[in-house]
Amino acid sequence: MSEARRKAAKPPRQKKHWALRVLGWLAALFFVGIIGAVATFFIVYQTTEIPDTNKQFQTNTTTVYFADGKNEIGQLYDQNRRSVPLAQIPKHVQDSVIAAEDRTFWTNPGISPSGMARAAFNIARGEQLQGGSTLTQQYVKIMYLTQERTAARKFKELFIATKLSRSEDKKKILEGYLNTIYYGEGAYGIAAAGDAYFQVPDPKNLSVPQAALLATVLNNPTVFDPDDTSLATKKRILGRYQYVLDGMRQMGTITDAQYAQYSQAVPPLKKKAKSSRFKGSKGFLLDMVRKELVKQGFTDDEIVGGGLKVYTTIDKKLQIAANEAVFNKKQPGSSKDLHIGLASVRPQTGELVAVIGGPDYLTSQINWATAKARPGSAFKPFAVAAALKDGKTLEDTFEGDGPIEIRGGKYDNEFGENYGKVSLLSATEQSVNTAFYDLVDRQMEDGPEKVSDVAEAAGIPTIPKADRDAPALVLGPNAYASPVDMAGAYSVFANEGKRTPVHMIKEVRDLKNVVKFSAKTKYKQTPALDADIANTTSYALQQVVEDRKGTGRKAQEIDRPAAGKTGTAGGMSIDHRRANAKCKCEKFEEGDDTLTSWWVGYTPQLSTAVLYRAGKEGESDLDAYTEENAFFGGDYPAQTWVDFMKPAMDGLPVEEFAEPSDDNMGTPTPTITPSKTPTQTPTQTPTQTPSQTPTQTPTQTPTRTPTRTKPTKPNSPGWPSIPTGGTTTEPSQTPERPGGGQ
Repeated sequence: MSEARRKAAKPPRQKKHWALRVLGWLAALFFVGIIGAVATFFIVYQTTEIPDTNKQFQTNTTTVYFADGKNEIGQLYDQNRRSVPLAQIPKHVQDSVIAAEDRTFWTNPGISPSGMARAAFNIARGEQLQGGSTLTQQYVKIMYLTQERTAARKFKELFIATKLSRSEDKKKILEGYLNTIYYGEGAYGIAAAGDAYFQVPDPKNLSVPQAALLATVLNNPTVFDPDDTSLATKKRILGRYQYVLDGMRQMGTITDAQYAQYSQAVPPLKKKAKSSRFKGSKGFLLDMVRKELVKQGFTDDEIVGGGLKVYTTIDKKLQIAANEAVFNKKQPGSSKDLHIGLASVRPQTGELVAVIGGPDYLTSQINWATAKARPGSAFKPFAVAAALKDGKTLEDTFEGDGPIEIRGGKYDNEFGENYGKVSLLSATEQSVNTAFYDLVDRQMEDGPEKVSDVAEAAGIPTIPKADRDAPALVLGPNAYASPVDMAGAYSVFANEGKRTPVHMIKEVRDLKNVVKFSAKTKYKQTPALDADIANTTSYALQQVVEDRKGTGRKAQEIDRPAAGKTGTAGGMSIDHRRANAKCKCEKFEEGDDTLTSWWVGYTPQLSTAVLYRAGKEGESDLDAYTEENAFFGGDYPAQTWVDFMKPAMDGLPVEEFAEPSDDNMGTPTPTITPSKTPTQTPTQTPTQTPSQTPTQTPTQTPTRTPTRTKPTKPNSPGWPSIPTGGTTTEPSQTPERPGGGQ
């Protein structure tokens, strides 16, 4: 081989030699790292001491305050404890907990790397049904450490759990765990839990299904709260309950036949009475605070035993006013069967300043201020905003006569009322259903989708995809929302399109007075609607109050600028559904009952929603509670709103709303629409006599000034109400309940 060829072949051998040397060093470093890690582990393990039992575990009470930071709403501590020896706890009760929390408990070294990795993977996918900590780790965290969520605490937990598992009998660890773990309802330990949920104080008397449900709950007493009647929570609880039973089947605790029998449904509860500290309407406030703390990441142990100081946004003065407005006996019927939910929000901050969920939390835990219902016509403002966003104006006209055909279905106004061609402004004032059907389903491309987008941007809960394109979406048949949701969503109109999420916790401090949560840093104001659109929508809603035919004119009684909307949702009540289920006749009875009645109104400083419902489930007919046999939002709900807002606004300056946008107002229509019936008086027909015309006032003339430089206030000569061709006498109540029971 020539010298040139040898030189040409040499560099590749050098490169290969260099690569091998690098790999060798990396391998050496890897093994040194492993040796170092193992050595570190054993050194830390040998020097780790199992600390004394956490003495603070028994005592710290969480206190909840009004917004002033001085007056207490109440306390969250409910710490019911009673220890029993493991020998008195049946095997099926022990196995239910092991099946739920740590199926390798008897064989693992106190920690489970695979379980921790699985938990991290599940959390990354949005699932939290299985924890990463072993039963021993959970016990260590409760009895020896704190609830702080730091890497240092977790690292310490791993070493203590490993050492405890090697030095302590597993049966002793299981006994300690079963007597200290929190089950919700203030119950610490299996004995207290059996008593709290089933009134079975002795664990040996717990059935397999009862034990499995308790094991389900202890994973997260808030996420798996049996009191939560929502479909999502029921489904979540059943799935976890079946997971526990399946584990017991795999362990041989129960047979396949027993699993098939027990897994069909969770066992019924038989709860003990709540603590008297939750008595009255304040119990709902404490429960809402607890749920919001969980939402912000606080654990149940921290909430009931962490000694937290929780400062809420609830204004004591306004809460008293809300109680007096709701429970002043002005409402019809029996307070036992009639339910009123009220929520009031500050538009600029999103702070929930007053809320009434019911008269007594101990009697019923259903919170009528957070329970969702169909908003009926109270959903229409989102359609107004969507129309303005789509390029429409308040002066654009729509079909006010019924029935109107939409996608093969026929829809009508309440009581078959006809209004002729009406502007969007007039349709909003008088809540004309057919005009809104025409607007959303005929005159707007993808109208229902656009209305849904605006509503959700304002804070209405996500509308199911299948319901977003419903023909009657404009009346909110499936856009379920609570008074808290509606007060928050309307506050966007009051705040010129800006939204801050509704919340009731201002700040949380721990035992050392360290701030653990602050609303100032958590919640930011963001634009939900263009300011011009929000202000013009607000202008339309002011006419609902100020116009003589407006459905919410009762709100004028607060004697300051106000805006709002009535809402009534109808359908078949639960009583009629049950009657139909028992009926063997060929044709079932069709329901046209009033199921919800709303008034949602606001000033620039406060947005307040009031909802009336009836019956144990909140789905009975409201019409039965009035002599007129028609329950409207402009009556009792509006009166309750006035009774609250008068004292709530007392002492505050009178503020005007922002002016609407000229571009969104449109040009007034110069002609009156034809009358709806041939029997109207000559003053309303096209054949009016000359002698009648001069006597009409400026607000009655059928013509408007076609141009103007600035929007004038409602009912002024420059901006009169649109004649609708209806009766000239003011009705006692303009119908606004949607036709067809929607």
